[in-house]
Amino acid sequence: MNHKQIRKIFLSFFKRKQHQIMNSASIVSKTDSSLMFTNAGMNIFKDFFIGKKQSQYSRIANFQKCLRITGKHNDLFEVGKDTYHHTMFEMLGNWSFGDYFKKESIKWAWELLTEVYKMDKSNIYVTIFEGNKEDKLSFDSESFQYWKNQIDDSKILFFDKKHNFWEMGKTGPCGPCTEIHVDLRNEKEKLKIPGKNLVNKKHPLVIELWNLVFIQFFRKSDGTLVKLPTFHVDTGMGFERLCMILQNKKSTYDTDLFTYLIKSIAQKTDQIYGVTDKIDIVIRIIADHMRSVVFAISDGIIPSKNKSGYVIRKILRRIIVTYYLTLKIKKPFLFQLVKPIICYIKNSYLNKLHLKDDISTIILREEKLFLKTINLGINKLYKIIEKLRANKCHLIAVKIIYWLYNTYGLPIEISKRITNKNKIQVFYSIFRKGSCK
Repeated sequence: MNHKQIRKIFLSFFKRKQHQIMNSASIVSKTDSSLMFTNAGMNIFKDFFIGKKQSQYSRIANFQKCLRITGKHNDLFEVGKDTYHHTMFEMLGNWSFGDYFKKESIKWAWELLTEVYKMDKSNIYVTIFEGNKEDKLSFDSESFQYWKNQIDDSKILFFDKKHNFWEMGKTGPCGPCTEIHVDLRNEKEKLKIPGKNLVNKKHPLVIELWNLVFIQFFRKSDGTLVKLPTFHVDTGMGFERLCMILQNKKSTYDTDLFTYLIKSIAQKTDQIYGVTDKIDIVIRIIADHMRSVVFAISDGIIPSKNKSGYVIRKILRRIIVTYYLTLKIKKPFLFQLVKPIICYIKNSYLNKLHLKDDISTIILREEKLFLKTINLGINKLYKIIEKLRANKCHLIAVKIIYWLYNTYGLPIEISKRITNKNKIQVFYSIFRKGSCK
């Protein structure tokens, strides 16, 4: 089942359940001034939850492109190292604004996963809220009863407020949630350790797939909870993870959401994916980050020195530093990856096609500019190293490394690589004896 079919099935399913199907909003947050980017599916519906606005539809289903590279929800430094974190991802969700609640949400989630997608029931675990004495909340008995009608008791797990009580912030709408987890390990591994022992333990193959949030309280400024007059449902399912499960893969990067791009990166860098961890990590970083950059630019964020533009430039430069250091590539090539990514966007975001040439031009310009900056900084560093050697010195102050970064934009990682290669030790204290004058 390819990603287009998986997406179509999800939306068709909820359309049959009388949901209004909505297209993804912009990856740039336009409804919440406190956010730079849309980082969750619920962002665009925030005003409905807090009662500021009323939804035209009581039931909605959608897929939302999200970016998590700033603030609390930041997966940037996990990307590439594992096989399931992403900076840009898509969230599938179904929403109820004062309409259905726990019973229907749980029933439909189970129906979609096991009867429509034909997911193996034995691999599924669900978690529910165990309660909290401080908030005077008992365990979520409603969700427990509804889940008992779908799944064996042994697959129902209880977790605390950290895992199974969702809050928008220190104040505002909130409520218990129930999560659906899937065990993707082989049978031998399952016999060694039961899947229920690995839920919420950050195991790469025992993963959270879908979170069903039941918004029924309001957190006041004094910390107390009051029941809302109208209850809501907010669900979010990671599209990349859903594809991984349904395509029987152990990594989201092995799904058809990424394989086309990984193949293109490997060809253009003369590398082989799937042989060494070092190269695989680099290719995953490039694939993930390039998707983020292309989607962001297609939504109007141009790399720059300001706000969201600066963040996108930072991501783009992180890719360049990665391929410069690890793959020894000294010439622009990222702009050539725009075309295969646009081919993917074509399937889901038709209104962005006309930007293909513009995006390639923008990225090529950024690559040329930053590679020029790197070369200038490297020349400055080598002149400093020559002076140190002339004075028979093998130490360089860390403040010089930061001066090269702040003044010439030379990435610290590159400075450290060069000094190490030339057997120049970086010292971090002005009090260290033996430092060169």
